Amino acid sequence: MKRILLLGVKGQLGQELSRTLSSLGDVTGVGRETVDLERPDDIRRIMQEIKPDLVVNAAAYTAVDKAEQEPERAIAVNGTAPGIIAEAAVDLGSTLVHVSTDYVFDGNNNCPYIETDSPNPMNAYGESKLKGELAIQASGVNYIILRTAWVYGAGPTGNFVKTMLRLGAQRDELRVVYDQVGSPTSTRHLAGAIASLIAKEAAGGIYHYTNSGVASWYDLAVAIFAEAKQLGFPLKVQRVIPIATAEYPTPARRPPYSVLNIGKISSVLGGPPPHWRNALGEMLPELISVIS
Repeated sequence: MKRILLLGVKGQLGQELSRTLSSLGDVTGVGRETVDLERPDDIRRIMQEIKPDLVVNAAAYTAVDKAEQEPERAIAVNGTAPGIIAEAAVDLGSTLVHVSTDYVFDGNNNCPYIETDSPNPMNAYGESKLKGELAIQASGVNYIILRTAWVYGAGPTGNFVKTMLRLGAQRDELRVVYDQVGSPTSTRHLAGAIASLIAKEAAGGIYHYTNSGVASWYDLAVAIFAEAKQLGFPLKVQRVIPIATAEYPTPARRPPYSVLNIGKISSVLGGPPPHWRNALGEMLPELISVIS
C-alpha cells in the first residue's frame, strides 16, 4: 500500500484531504505540533520516519496581511520549507504534491491565467508562495504544483464565507469589495481534484484548479446570504453595499483579477469542476453548523 504523508492535516483543506486520500493509501497526517515548517529538522525527521511514496503539502502561512509585517516567517513556511520537503523527497524517491495560490500573479490580466503565464506577485504572501514553487522546480523532484484561489471550507481555519455568515448575523449593513474578481473554491472539490490527479497518475507540472465560474467578493457575499436565508440561518443583514478596493485599504495589496484557467486540469479530470454557486450551496449547511 502506498505510504502518504499529509502535511497541514488540521487546516481546512488538510481535513478534507485526510478523507479523500485514505482510499489511495496509508495516510499519515501531521500538523504544526508535530512538524513545524519553520524548523527544517522537523521536516527531515518526519520524511525519514515515514519514508513516504507521496507527500501532499497542504500546510502554509496564509495570513496575507500579517505577512507584510513578518515576511521572514511567510518565506520560511511557504518558500524555504517546500524546497526542503522536495530535497528530502528526491532522496527517498517520493512524489510531491504542493498547493499554491493565484496570488503568485499580479491580477493585471484580462483573461484567465494559464499555467505558463509569468508570475509577478504583488504582496509578501504571493512572493513567499512563488519562492516555494521555484524551490520545488529546482530540486529535481517529481512534483505537481496545484494553484488554487478563494478557498473556503468547514474546517477550523477562518475564511470569507464564515466571516460573512458571522457578520451577517450581527449587522444590518455590510460593505463588500466589488472590484476584485476570482473563483470561489470549495475545499471538498479541491481535495477531490488532488486525489483524482494522484489516482490517475497525472503528468507532473503545474495545474490550476478552482470551481468553475467567476465572482467578485460582493457577488459571493450576496450569494452567501441568499443561500443562508433559504436554509433558515438567522440573518440580521438587510443591505450589502458594493465598494471599491480603495475604500477598504489593507496592509497587503490584492490582485484585482485572480481568475485561473482550468482547462488543463479539466482535460485530465474528464470535465470542468462544479460551478462555484453549486459548490457553495453544497457546503453552506456544514459551514452554518460550524458557526452556529
